[in-house]
Amino acid sequence: MLNKIKELRKASKITQDELASALSVTRQTVISLENGRYNPSLQLAFRLAKYFNTTIEDIFVFEEE
Repeated sequence: MLNKIKELRKASKITQDELASALSVTRQTVISLENGRYNPSLQLAFRLAKYFNTTIEDIFVFEEE
């Protein structure tokens, strides 16, 4: 699943560590999310959307297989 987490994080001028801390996850989780190797739980997706003050749909791009 494609996402805009890295772009949103850089636009907000925060580090991966800062985002990880704000979301209560590890830096490795943030790295995996940004690289598209990990699909977040619904709860984490909502926390991301709330953190960036946007919607889940604006962060994640759903591609049908």
